[in-house]
Amino acid sequence: MSEKTIQRVTAARARYVLAILITLSAVAASCAATPTQESTGGYIDDSTITAKVKTDLTMDAKVSALEIHVKTYKGVVELSGFVDSQFQVVEAGNVASAVAGVRSVQNDLIVKAAVAPPNAAENRTE
Repeated sequence: MSEKTIQRVTAARARYVLAILITLSAVAASCAATPTQESTGGYIDDSTITAKVKTDLTMDAKVSALEIHVKTYKGVVELSGFVDSQFQVVEAGNVASAVAGVRSVQNDLIVKAAVAPPNAAENRTE
């Protein structure tokens, strides 16, 4: 092989390696987290935490999980919805905080009895 051929092959390999590196950099950047968006890995972790919290709430006989909604963002679990008692609010928070990967729990559950009953105008049927 001549020296010019070797130089051309080397230059072609360098361009090929550079193209691969640019592509990998672009892929890595698209999976990176931003202040308002999770990384792909973070989203998967949060989805796993959410699923585990929902499962554990369903398995806990002391909590009625039917009206509890669970969201997770960067390890922070948000519980929302309605439960039958203050005890269930506390129990749901304890269940969620016991799941691996949970950094904190924002417990926004509302006790059904604490919600005002419908007033006369709301009870009217037409």
